[in-house]
Amino acid sequence: QVQLVESGGGLVQAGDSMRLSCAASGRTFGSGAMGWFRRAPGKEREFVGTISWSGVTYYADSVQAEGRFTISRDNAKNTVYLQLNRLKPEDTGVYYCAATLRTIATMAIQYDYWGQGTQVTVSS
Repeated sequence: QVQLVESGGGLVQAGDSMRLSCAASGRTFGSGAMGWFRRAPGKEREFVGTISWSGVTYYADSVQAEGRFTISRDNAKNTVYLQLNRLKPEDTGVYYCAATLRTIATMAIQYDYWGQGTQVTVSS
């Protein structure tokens, strides 16, 4: 069994930055990817980005276009990070990390394990 625990969420003002962390414990992933998703109020969960074991990243088109979010990982610490810069009120939502045994994955159905989520609230 794998446990994922997100941290770093909270209330910030528009324009601020925030770093979310996701620590993994339990069975190791081997060379699996880790991803970030978010669920905005009243909306479906959506893909934010993912990072492979080797550090290759893919982002949702909207995220890629704005260039405000960055995913990184520290394999020695079994931790993945999501850096959120120049936050906007529309970034508000619950952010989830997920882990998969796949090399890379961009869809929620491809992920095997999920964290409980961390709330990010951006005030205007």
